[in-house]
Amino acid sequence: MKIAVINEISAADKNADILRALEGRGHEILNLGNTSGNDSPALLYTHTGLMSALLLHLHAVDFIVGGCGTGIGYLNSVMQYPGVFCGHLLNPLDAFLFARINTGNCVSLALNQGYGWAGDVNLRLIFDALFTPETGSGYPPHRAEPQRQGREMLAQISCATHRPMAEILLALPAEMTHTTLSYPRFRPVLEAATETASDPALSTAIKSVLKALP
Repeated sequence: MKIAVINEISAADKNADILRALEGRGHEILNLGNTSGNDSPALLYTHTGLMSALLLHLHAVDFIVGGCGTGIGYLNSVMQYPGVFCGHLLNPLDAFLFARINTGNCVSLALNQGYGWAGDVNLRLIFDALFTPETGSGYPPHRAEPQRQGREMLAQISCATHRPMAEILLALPAEMTHTTLSYPRFRPVLEAATETASDPALSTAIKSVLKALP
């Protein structure tokens, strides 16, 4: 699995903990957001939410690990976009249930609130429960089929209640899209994915925004 880790500035000092917790699982990790409190530009959860949605729509990654101080800001940001299904994970039980019931493509971590002694251990245990061969198996097992139906219906709802991603990108304020798309760790991955995108309208929209960058 190809996983993008995208931190915003308030939780950038936890980036190394996330990377260590993901080690040894056989996944390809792309570290694309802020990695220290001194990074410039300083990304907000609005920026990292857009980054995440673009990567998922371009099929550049399979999964996003994001978050913020409480996890709520990033959760609300990324869920503004179609086709993004994000879980708010505070502990391993949240991850266990999210993997089996919701089977989303994104998680939001609380990286300041409640992140104290052994916070790094909690991260590792969260990922142990999240990345499992039993993804989508349902819990309890006899609820697996209605839970599968619920996921399919949610995907249809997401398509019906959102504008296409290309339209969204072009409608966003330039000060947001310019900061987001020009971020040094993110831009090369975005440009490469844009060249092989299966959505011509989104590819054109991204190239238009990139061309307008100062």
